Amino acid sequence: MNNSAPHEAFQRLSDILDTLRKECPWDRVQTMESLRYLTIEETYELSEAILDKEDTENLKKELGDLFMHLMFYAKIAEEEHRFTLADVLNTISDKLVQRHPFIYHREDYDGESWEQLKMREGRKSVLEGVPASLPTLVKAVRIQEKAAGIGYQLPEGDLSPHDGMTEEQFGDLLMGLVAWADKRHINADDALSRANGRFAQRVKEFEETQPAG
Repeated sequence: MNNSAPHEAFQRLSDILDTLRKECPWDRVQTMESLRYLTIEETYELSEAILDKEDTENLKKELGDLFMHLMFYAKIAEEEHRFTLADVLNTISDKLVQRHPFIYHREDYDGESWEQLKMREGRKSVLEGVPASLPTLVKAVRIQEKAAGIGYQLPEGDLSPHDGMTEEQFGDLLMGLVAWADKRHINADDALSRANGRFAQRVKEFEETQPAG
């Protein structure tokens, strides 16, 4: 483990990115738009690394990859005279203080939930801010979490599939299963991701038993 101070490591990465931006043909031509899909890929790689609790080195690497992307965006924005990396860090710091009045501004805190605190910022719905492009199961988990933050939860109904189900009924069944899992502190997306891994492993084991050719 490297024992350098966090601010020294932060500055080292910043300096390296400055050098690459000037001297590396690939880094020099990158834009926010060209990095976007790469960042999405890195986010999924980090998600997988988080689920693998045995591989600490890979988790560290994936965190670094994503951290580098975030700093890269800020540097591009600074080149375009839009904002600086300091602006980014101060913005999130200000937001954290604002959303934790029970710690930083106890005199202004009236017992609101996390989602209610965000509504103070002018949002019309707790569902604002959930990206439309989120993977469907992740989105189901997130919108239910946000709805629960203001006291709305799906009532438990029949969670058994049956012949003759319409697409709408099947979709409601899946939403109900997400709600059922959440009440039992199970993240449906994590559960399905791990189930995918187990299924893939069984498929590989099956393939190994099949005759060649």
